[in-house]
Amino acid sequence: MSLSLNQWTTRRWSVAEAVDGCVRHGLAAVGLWREKVAEQGLAETVRLVREAGLRVSSLCRGGFLTAGGLPGEEDRHAFARALDDNRRAIDEAAELAAACLVMVVGGLPGVRAGAPLPASGLSREPAAGGSAPCPPGFSRDLAGARERVAEALGVLAPYAGERGVRLALEPLHPVYCPDRAVLSTLGQALDLCQAYPPEQVGVVVDTFHVWWDPRLSDDLARARGRIAAYQVCDYLHPLPADVLLGRGMMGDGVIDFGPITRAVAGAGYTGDVEVEIFNADVWAADPNDVVATMKARYAALVPAG
Repeated sequence: MSLSLNQWTTRRWSVAEAVDGCVRHGLAAVGLWREKVAEQGLAETVRLVREAGLRVSSLCRGGFLTAGGLPGEEDRHAFARALDDNRRAIDEAAELAAACLVMVVGGLPGVRAGAPLPASGLSREPAAGGSAPCPPGFSRDLAGARERVAEALGVLAPYAGERGVRLALEPLHPVYCPDRAVLSTLGQALDLCQAYPPEQVGVVVDTFHVWWDPRLSDDLARARGRIAAYQVCDYLHPLPADVLLGRGMMGDGVIDFGPITRAVAGAGYTGDVEVEIFNADVWAADPNDVVATMKARYAALVPAG
């Protein structure tokens, strides 16, 4: 395994600055974000990465496949737009020769990431014997949302396969289930993969999201051939008010990285290891200092040996 900088860890850096930073710090790979690639321009990003001799360990992100209604409901337009955006993401990943396209599959329909629930205009008191009615566009049907993800995967996996792109389903910690990912465990993601060839659909193992799972060892053992990306950062305790920013530098939280890395290696993964951190203090620091700390903490805490 080789260390890779996920671009969001040094969020202030543009693609050009991140590529330059990787070269200066001796890293062989970079994980890119679509927003940053769009700012730099896709063609220019491809040129910069190739001239620097870097691998693109991942492109983040596709997904948010639960938009609109649920199967059988009227609103299919948002779902169609989500599929179109994911096709564009697949095309971008192909141009970048990315090892995978990370798929954050989306939360409950009608819940926007990080935003309050839509106002219902109704009393918050539940009806007798039931729960409060849902506001328009919002659904509490978790099983139905997962069905929508499976439906979308049936459309997108063949499209990705034709273009040599591997979709990487990322389970997120359950705290993000309402608004970001109705896949909460590695086992759920692996179950969805089984209908597709491993080179077409795999999984992301992100320590922040999976460290707590009592079935993690068993699921990593059955993930052989399916791990498309391995991402590391620490889980801070207590979490900040904005739980999205609870990802810390390795060693600043509660995760024991060695056993997870050994299990990932035992499942046959030999790809890059991305450090992906969402943290206001990390983002405010000098990106060069962040990368230097990242390299030191990775070497001390993450390898399987």
